[in-house]
Amino acid sequence: MALNAFAIDVMIPALPDIGESLGVTEDNRRQLIVVAYMIGFGSTQLIWGPLADRFGRKPVLAVGIILYGLFSLLCAFAWTFPLLIAGRAAMGASAAVTRVLVVSVVRDLFEGEAMARIMSLVFMTFMVVPVLAPSVGQAILLVGDWPWIFLLLAIYALVMLVWSSIRLPETLHPDYRRSLNWRDILAATATVIREPQSRGYTLALTASFGILIAYISSIQQIVFDVYGAPGAIGLVFGGIAAPMALASWANSRVVGRYGLRRVGHSAALVLAVLTTAHALVGYFVAENLWLFVALQSLTMVCFAFTSSNLSTLAMEHMAPIAGTASSVQGMTGTIFAALIGFAIGQAFDGTTAPFLWGTAICGLVSFLLVLATEPRKLFAPIRVDTAATIPPAIPEDLC
Repeated sequence: MALNAFAIDVMIPALPDIGESLGVTEDNRRQLIVVAYMIGFGSTQLIWGPLADRFGRKPVLAVGIILYGLFSLLCAFAWTFPLLIAGRAAMGASAAVTRVLVVSVVRDLFEGEAMARIMSLVFMTFMVVPVLAPSVGQAILLVGDWPWIFLLLAIYALVMLVWSSIRLPETLHPDYRRSLNWRDILAATATVIREPQSRGYTLALTASFGILIAYISSIQQIVFDVYGAPGAIGLVFGGIAAPMALASWANSRVVGRYGLRRVGHSAALVLAVLTTAHALVGYFVAENLWLFVALQSLTMVCFAFTSSNLSTLAMEHMAPIAGTASSVQGMTGTIFAALIGFAIGQAFDGTTAPFLWGTAICGLVSFLLVLATEPRKLFAPIRVDTAATIPPAIPEDLC
């Protein structure tokens, strides 16, 4: 998960330098460096999932990480902006294996509130990285040019390849291995789409992830252009990301006590309220940078609670086809969230208004989709039948 988050956030301080180096004169075009990665990230998840269901988690993960490292090198030596964008899309397409495999491995081992607890810790890793990544990017730019950022990503991929090869066991239960027959893949995909809980929560996650992509796409211009504080970009990222990481950890502690639905649904409601309130504050008040950071950090805290629990609810009935289900849900969420975030980012007009109102709409739509998915179970308490389920093939020491 950190491979993916690092590849997104370490780029932020380097966007102006990349644009200047490769002749990009329009500031909004630089957002493509982030958005192309996210579209690539969503485009191949439907490939990685069935492969993981057929050949197992470890070999497929290794292939994806190797490709990620190679395309990082391509980006480091890109001599034109279109080539860099193509390399970023290919990096994202390779990194998609991490999203699919992380969710699949956790679903192989856990279900219900137990899965939500583990997913919270996984998302905590995803949230901690943005605290450090922009500062790492800034530090690299102090001693070298932007291609060194991509070289660092390639080295990081190599470290992760070695680590996962040594430490990660194979978690796919033999009984759940599936063929690569296209009819079987289509049947599994149709199951993911038809199942109401999977479909509804995937769409709700898509709307909420639109908030995250809009934030990543717009924050550099907001800090640099709206508030005129380019030197504060690392501090701003850390100030918003650190509470997200703490929220993910807190979710791992409270979800077992109060339940997936009660915590997840409440977070989705508060997310809608907070994004709307922030938009109103931005409209009626002359908001300074630190008020923006404070309100945005509260918004992303709610996002952390929402994403962990809604993603678990989307996977609740998908154990026999966990790889395919994770890929279908991830592809849908990532691609459409990237398009939503890109649309909000492209509306940037030198103020925070397009960002704030765009995220408010996303928050409201996300909660309405949650409401439509399970209206009779809204804020329901903890299930009484949830426990960690460990397939017999998994080594006991992993438990």
